Amino acid sequence: QVQLVESGGGVVLPGGSLTLSCTASGSISRINAMGWYRQAPGKERELVALRYSGGITNYVDSVKDRFTISRDNANNTMYLKMDSLKPEDTAVYYCYARLLYNAWGQGTQVTVSS
Repeated sequence: QVQLVESGGGVVLPGGSLTLSCTASGSISRINAMGWYRQAPGKERELVALRYSGGITNYVDSVKDRFTISRDNANNTMYLKMDSLKPEDTAVYYCYARLLYNAWGQGTQVTVSS
């Protein structure tokens, strides 16, 4: 079993920045990819960024050049640095880990509003 705990959400002005953190515990050696999904009100959950164990990263087009996913292996923590935030980035952000099954965090709210 893998447990994921997110932190770092909040309210930010358009153009501002936030960094989300996700700390993994449990059977972390079995994780082959980690990433972030988000779900806005009335919309389906969508993949935002994914980082494979080998270091390859993928981003949804709408966040390319604004968001950066990274991982601190020593602390079993993954980060999502979000710059130039827009109101349409408002959503609940979920940490995700892929093993033989999918593991999810509890979600953290990000609100971009003036």
